[in-house]
Amino acid sequence: MNGFQLYKLNGRELVPCDNVLDWARWFETADRHVAETIVGDARVSTVFLGLDHGFGNCDQPIVFETMVFGGNNDGACQRYSTWAEAEAGHAAIVDQLRSSNGKT
Repeated sequence: MNGFQLYKLNGRELVPCDNVLDWARWFETADRHVAETIVGDARVSTVFLGLDHGFGNCDQPIVFETMVFGGNNDGACQRYSTWAEAEAGHAAIVDQLRSSNGKT
């Protein structure tokens, strides 16, 4: 490929995609959201990226991302290889924000 790998999801499992048009058609309509949580004035969003953000330099593709929008941690970001890691990472960030905000 061009030094990067594209992926689609089949359920929660990664499927490599060698055809950029096939990937783009899937990406256009796919529900890529893993989780979204509001904590105080911050929104925590975890999504499937569809592009390996490890750029082939990691043992597993890095294709999920949790990002914080707003609040004191605005811009904080974590990336993951699997849906399960993304769910766990999302929950950990939400717990951290709730603890720092004094909310349960």
